[in-house]
Parts: sequence; C-alpha cells; structure tokens
Amino acid sequence: MIRNGVHETGFRVGIQDLMYRVYGWMFVGLALTASVAYFIATSPRLITLLYTSWWPLLLVVVIQFALVIILSAFLTRLSFFTAAALFVLYSLTMGATMASVFLVFTSSSIFVTFLVSAGMFGAMSLYGYFTQADLSKLGSILVMGIIGVIIATLVNYFVQSSRFDMIISFVGVIIFTLLTAYHTQRIKQIAQQLIADHETMGKVSLFGALTLYLDFINLFLFLLRFTGQRRSE
Repeated sequence: MIRNGVHETGFRVGIQDLMYRVYGWMFVGLALTASVAYFIATSPRLITLLYTSWWPLLLVVVIQFALVIILSAFLTRLSFFTAAALFVLYSLTMGATMASVFLVFTSSSIFVTFLVSAGMFGAMSLYGYFTQADLSKLGSILVMGIIGVIIATLVNYFVQSSRFDMIISFVGVIIFTLLTAYHTQRIKQIAQQLIADHETMGKVSLFGALTLYLDFINLFLFLLRFTGQRRSE
C-alpha cells in the first residue's frame, strides 16, 4: 500500500521511530530529574542553600519557565544540539525543585506513587497511541481544567483547607491522566505530517518528550498530594 509515494510499512516505521525517540528523551529527562532531586535531598548543604532563602529557588523556577518558553516558541529556529541541551538543562533544574518532595513525603510513599504514576501514564499513553477515537476535543476542555486548578490552588493557598486540597489533587490527577492520552495522539498526528529528515524528527521528538515529561511530572505530583504519606504523619 502506498501513501503519498511512501510505502505504508515505511510510514508506520517512521512514526514508531519518532515515538521511540520521544519516550527515550522523556526517560532521560525523568532519570536526570530524579537523580538530581535525590542528590540534593540527601545533601544538607544543598538543601540549606536552596530552601533557607527564597531567592535561589525562585531563580531556578524563573529559569525553568524561560527554558519551557524557548523550547516551545523557538524550537524550529534552534539546532537539534541546542534544543537537546536546553531539554537536559530543564530536566536538571526540575530536579532542584523536586527535591522538596523528599522532604515532605516518605521515601516509600514516593516510590509507590512513582510506580502507580508510571502505570497510569503508560496505560493512557498506549490508549492515546492506538485509539481510533478523536481526542482533539479534549484539548480545550483540559486547558480550561488546568486554569481552574491553578486558580483553585491559589485560592487554597489563603484558605488552607486540607479537604479542598484533596479535591484539587484528585481533579489534577484526572486532568493530567487525560492529557497524557491527548498529547500522545497529538504527537502521533504530528509525526504523520512530518518529512522524515533527521533534524526535524529530532526536534519534534524533543518537543514531544517535553510535553509528556510535564504530563508525567504533574500526574506524579498531584497523585502524591492525593495519596502520599507525609513525614509528619
């Protein structure tokens, strides 16, 4: 079977190759983040440096936002090497902010939640890849859901309601679980439209990896807030 002059088998292989790259880069990002987070959490000197004053952590967060904006808005203008370096840098800085997780929750709780998150993420990503259903309509709904969660989180910062926090966390888990399927399907659709040169494939795989990486991180954090065991408990 031919699709625009390209054998259907080769077309499918091209899509699969891009998805392998996406998950490969995502795994690299998560591994770097987890390693840095654990290293900082087990270093009293680094913990003191980051968390006894507000400005070091704020600086890290500002750098993270800047990196996401650059990777999202200027990806086509960047070389693959530059984009890969920025993705790695983002993963490392995320590790600095994720170190706080080890200070709030027990190690066993973090490990169990990570496994559950990985299972949920894997199942929904597979669904997004193989389903014939059109998930595009979910996009705008989920974006509105994220905005709602952000607003609710800001409100709860002042209200300090543990029950409200549980509700926010539950909704957050649902949103990022669905986003995993939506983004996976979207990445696959982008792959179908690609001219499969190495530069384009590489940069698109990095963007896809960043998107799914953020889905996983948020799913993990909301699930941890919802089910995690705090050290003070």
